[in-house]
Amino acid sequence: MSITISGGFTMTGGGFTLVAAPTGNTAGWYQGGYSDSFTDPRQQSLVDRITYATDTATATVRGPLSLGRSNLAGTGTTTYGWIGGGGTDSGFVSVVDRITYATDTATATTRGPLSIIRAILAATGSTTNGYFGGGNPGPASSVQRITYATDTNTATVVGPLSLARRGLAATTSSTDGYFAGGNEGPSGVVSTVDRITYATDTATASVRGSLSTARMEMGASTDGTTYGWFVGGGYPISSIVDRITYANDTVVLSVRGPLSEVRSSMPGTGNTTDGWFGGGNVSGSPYTSIVNRITYATDTATATTKGPLSLARFALTGTSGTGS
Repeated sequence: MSITISGGFTMTGGGFTLVAAPTGNTAGWYQGGYSDSFTDPRQQSLVDRITYATDTATATVRGPLSLGRSNLAGTGTTTYGWIGGGGTDSGFVSVVDRITYATDTATATTRGPLSIIRAILAATGSTTNGYFGGGNPGPASSVQRITYATDTNTATVVGPLSLARRGLAATTSSTDGYFAGGNEGPSGVVSTVDRITYATDTATASVRGSLSTARMEMGASTDGTTYGWFVGGGYPISSIVDRITYANDTVVLSVRGPLSEVRSSMPGTGNTTDGWFGGGNVSGSPYTSIVNRITYATDTATATTKGPLSLARFALTGTSGTGS
């Protein structure tokens, strides 16, 4: 006889074995994006899932978004992902979809919209709220907040970024969100890093240390407590990986080991030990299904290539959580 107590112990054959409760995220979801010219439609509603423990396998296709689109942004909790904004063949949208990770083969449900249509934006979040910042039309400095518990409401506009821009990236600590890089418009690509403090999110974001080089359309991940990583990007297209130390966030970000190839327009997902970066634009070939993994403890090494996405695409987004 075998008796399993969730998060406790398993008793087998008269003895018992301790079984640790799950810690952190176990999977990453990659949503939407723009696919190659031989795929119909090109504006994708596709959602792929990478299981971190078996990350050499090809990502599995899950239930789609409610609407195919690219240049969208995602954030979430360990149980849900919220996917907001983006562009379709008809223009930019304010749509927000929610994925329930435990039932991720279903079509994502539509929740309350963004208050302002946006694409080429970035998103990050706390345990209770999601923040969608910057983007086009614009470039914009506005930040829109979704409250997860009341996610059928229209997003609330809170304090702005210090600089209007599109094509930026975002990551988070336990208390703050960081928006980095992007294209400011007339002045071009910037290295600016802004910090939003979640407890006082109606204030203008504060400027912190800069990226090592100005760029846009990066991927980003976090270990949740100590560091965040901003990877790749353009222009010119890059394999650079920068790391921000949250406790010392006013300095120029430190350069770590590169991606396996130059790449932009790809999202990052991750857990407390590793970050995964899927799809994007690569030099000489506009779309890729490549997934790179950065191991945070050895982040000066070149990122390793893992199992690919199910479809090559760029301008997609990603979220992390606990899969079924």
